[in-house]
Amino acid sequence: MTEEARKKGIEIGAGVLLYIIAWAATSYWTVPEVAETVLFFLAYAALAATTYWEQLKKIRKKQFIDENLLMIIATLGAFFIGRHKEAVAAMLFYQVGKFVEELSLGRTKKSIAEFIDIRPEYANLKVGNKEKIVPPQELELKQIIVLRPGEKIPVDCVVTQGSGTIDTKALTGESEPRAVKTGDRLYSGSINMNGVLEARVKKLYNDSTAARIMRMVESANENKADSVHFAAKFTRFYTPIVILIALLTVLLPPMMFIESSTEWIYRGLIILVAACPCGLMVSIPMAFLGGIGAASKQGVLIKGGAYLEELTNVDTFVFDKTGTLTEGVFHVREIVPHKMEKEELLEIAVLAESYSNHPIALSLSEAYGKELDRSRVTDIEEQPGYGVHACVDGKDVYVGNTRLMNRQGIFYKPVKKAGTVVYIAADGEYAGYILISDVIRKDAFRLIQWMRKKNLGTVMFTGDNERAAEAVASRLKIESVYSELMPEHKVSLLEEFRENQLEGEKMAFVGDGINDAPVLSLADIGIAMGGLGADAALEAADIILMKDEPSRIINAIRIAKATLRSVKQNMVFAIGMKVLLVIMAFFGFVTMQNAIIADMVVMLINILNSFWMLQYSGH
Repeated sequence: MTEEARKKGIEIGAGVLLYIIAWAATSYWTVPEVAETVLFFLAYAALAATTYWEQLKKIRKKQFIDENLLMIIATLGAFFIGRHKEAVAAMLFYQVGKFVEELSLGRTKKSIAEFIDIRPEYANLKVGNKEKIVPPQELELKQIIVLRPGEKIPVDCVVTQGSGTIDTKALTGESEPRAVKTGDRLYSGSINMNGVLEARVKKLYNDSTAARIMRMVESANENKADSVHFAAKFTRFYTPIVILIALLTVLLPPMMFIESSTEWIYRGLIILVAACPCGLMVSIPMAFLGGIGAASKQGVLIKGGAYLEELTNVDTFVFDKTGTLTEGVFHVREIVPHKMEKEELLEIAVLAESYSNHPIALSLSEAYGKELDRSRVTDIEEQPGYGVHACVDGKDVYVGNTRLMNRQGIFYKPVKKAGTVVYIAADGEYAGYILISDVIRKDAFRLIQWMRKKNLGTVMFTGDNERAAEAVASRLKIESVYSELMPEHKVSLLEEFRENQLEGEKMAFVGDGINDAPVLSLADIGIAMGGLGADAALEAADIILMKDEPSRIINAIRIAKATLRSVKQNMVFAIGMKVLLVIMAFFGFVTMQNAIIADMVVMLINILNSFWMLQYSGH
């Protein structure tokens, strides 16, 4: 139970006790009218104290036109026309409704927090030959920690000794454990399932994956959806209209009918109670909280309700190719030298790329399969979007794409084959090319097929050559392809797309979150693939797929649409019931207690409709 709910419970308990005393005293004994008024006023004051205090604070901020104002006017008015019991009963039921609201919101937030609370409680720091249990916050870079079976990994680290199996379900939603060995990177929040591991601290606790994910989830509700803002704006306009209707009910009918003005004052006050929008105000943010929680269970981190709502409006998805639609794991398919042997061509290319962590460099190293003597390489210069330049055994070597060859004025014959072509030049002369291929992700077929069925536009951006891009797009049946793009070209192209968008159309960009950060930030919705541990992904993207599975976007869209459906249902039901209650109140068919009980029922139904979102699986 939250602190707010606990205070509300104490307030209700005190009010109920005083109400029972007042009711018993006036029912079994004859007491003066003043004494009766005082007894019920004490019960009313106990129940309404915090509501009045909150309203005073809102008056200072000029934000007091809300459901609290309706209840204050209605119950205070009932009190002054002698309806003491009804005034206290109405405030009691109102506070019970608020109490249920606090409990429900608290439970929803707790359910989300319990599921994704991946923060470790301690770490085993290795000091000499001994171990010391310390809080993860005290760990420093490069220290060695020991990870035993069943323990949470406290910070992002790299395995230095041992092998085992890691459960990353809390981070990625993936049930299959991952085997790790020396040199593999581990992310905080994962669980060591078996094997004793030693690892070197790679990131401090506050910068580690678990802490950063928790911070983002805890602040997710700050990015409120348009529907939440609509509810707040609606209440600001709705409340004065309700007050006006109640005022007209009090003033006009007595001029036209025989009934006493007191009866119409009472009906006007009931209208204020009947129109109280509590159910609407609580159910909408609750539905979005449930949607964010449901997405977290699917390994999809959504940074706020605004992005959840925006996702339902996306009609075009732009995909990066390498590492998003393809696995980003390259393999050498062909080595074609010019005036040298294959082994020599591969060797100078591998040496020139020996200090790079780019997937192409790693594939060349894998094909070479020998120990590298980096002392043979000097003057390395990485040229983003082009390739690399280095001095290998005294030779001036360039390894890269057609743009690099053209810029250096190297005469070569362009290769038109499906795959990524790496051109090599040595001492100003063309030395040959190496053809590398990537593998399309299996679930990328499912995702694109699903999007085609839903009439969603699909576009692919890539820095790769036209032939390789067309080969991937053809197999996946992607509508539009833009190849040989530099990072700045992707940005300008996306800006052009957005300028040509019709009103209401939205565009999402899906990238690997490392080199696509500018485009992720620019898109209406930025979706980062495999954001696990990737700084750029966690910062730039609005939605993060915690595992390299693009098909998780399907579940994210389904959850977003289910959330919006729940919100619309709540809004229609709540507003419809309010209109009905106001009409019934005008004709005298409901009492003040009936109106507040009906409002509680509306709120409970809306809360239940919102609460099921937490259990939603996306299927």
